[in-house]
Amino acid sequence: MTRLHMPRLRQLRIVGLAATGLLVASVLVAPPSSAQVAPLSAPATAGNTIPGVDEIVSSPNLRQIANVPKVAPLDATNSDIAFQGKYAFAGNYNGFVIYDISRPSAPKVVSRLLCPGSQNDISVHGDLLFLSTDSPRSDDSCASTSVPSSETKWEGIKVFDIKDKANPRYLKSVQTACGSHTHTLVPAKDKKSVYLYVSSYGPSDTYVGCPPPHDSISIIKVPLKKPTEAAVVAMPNLFPDGGYPGIPREKTATSGCHDITVYPTKDLAAGACMGDGILMDIRDREAPRVINRVRDTTNFAFWHSATFNNAGTKVIFTDELGGGGAATCNEAIGPNRGADAIYDITGRGDARTMHFRSYYKIPRNNADTENCVAHNGSLIPVLGRDIMVQAWYQGGISVWDFTDSANPKEIAFWERGPLSADTFVGGGTWSAYYYNGHIYSNDMVKGLDVLELNDWRTWTANLTRYKELNVQTQPSYLGW
Repeated sequence: MTRLHMPRLRQLRIVGLAATGLLVASVLVAPPSSAQVAPLSAPATAGNTIPGVDEIVSSPNLRQIANVPKVAPLDATNSDIAFQGKYAFAGNYNGFVIYDISRPSAPKVVSRLLCPGSQNDISVHGDLLFLSTDSPRSDDSCASTSVPSSETKWEGIKVFDIKDKANPRYLKSVQTACGSHTHTLVPAKDKKSVYLYVSSYGPSDTYVGCPPPHDSISIIKVPLKKPTEAAVVAMPNLFPDGGYPGIPREKTATSGCHDITVYPTKDLAAGACMGDGILMDIRDREAPRVINRVRDTTNFAFWHSATFNNAGTKVIFTDELGGGGAATCNEAIGPNRGADAIYDITGRGDARTMHFRSYYKIPRNNADTENCVAHNGSLIPVLGRDIMVQAWYQGGISVWDFTDSANPKEIAFWERGPLSADTFVGGGTWSAYYYNGHIYSNDMVKGLDVLELNDWRTWTANLTRYKELNVQTQPSYLGW
């Protein structure tokens, strides 16, 4: 979500196929009694009828199998999710929750840790958990209070020991310029450290610790055996020319980045940097280099996030029009704004360039009382095709195929109706990610949702198993 100045290479295991072929059959679990499921004859994109308050609608191939409501004190806005083994780690503006998802249809809360500081963007590696704080705080403790930006004492990254999942321990903080709106975990090539690429933005002459210009990211190095020695080791300037200047009240100027996705096995990264989309060479983890940059001054308002295809020959950028706090899935806004943009990547080395091919947006209108726009998603590890699942706030969850870059198509969807029929109320799914056979969604208001996808086009995803997954640290899988 856009900050409006307010107080993830993974190891994987491929399951072998029998000589005669193995059909992986997923058990269909009946949806909750409140759900309203589209008829089996209906296509995935069918229906422009807006569901009623809290009414659930879906295509027949995607259904909810579990929900865990959020509770106090972690009853603030839910944010991102990371995964490791049988656990899901879910961020919340008041801290984070660790779930045992060994039975996806019955997730269990293992622990809740109160540690306020939006957005609490989250990642995990081994026994370490990292949390982003992008709101001015009185200090770096989990008992800190919010302060005006003119009185900022601390914001940045917090490091926790999660060896004991029931009792996470706060180890270390690292202050970063302009805080940490999001961060991306990048494994060092020697495997002795990890790096965090910290994205932040919104400089101001009166913002303590965040003066303009702010055209850089912060890079934190974390020695795995000595995590308390974590420190900022570089602040590369990605936009020596200042980046896109923007258009007041229409298109956001570049001042840092909102989010970065890295593809470590290909030494590649894609940055969604508010007014610019960039491609970076990250062979030198401490000195990423911009090798190509694109802009969309017609339809994109806020470059929010990025996703590569498995081959690394395409990248999806999302436009968070309205900062996640507006109704943009309607006829007035149309199909090309608040959408995804698909770019093909051609060439090699420093000659790689991105070429626009098409937009993708959910093919259903939402009510004007619902915030709806492109948000966080992940690739589904389907062999031989490019398919991803994505969150759209109150627009719900969309599974779509972009194998043909110029003609993306939705193949499944699931959504709740608005939180209110007559008043605008923000909510919906912040992140929707595929992990080891299921889709997990962290709904800002409703809590953790688990969904099951049953579609012949995606069954090969069941052959890939991750031991750890931070979605913005994109793993590769077999199939190309």
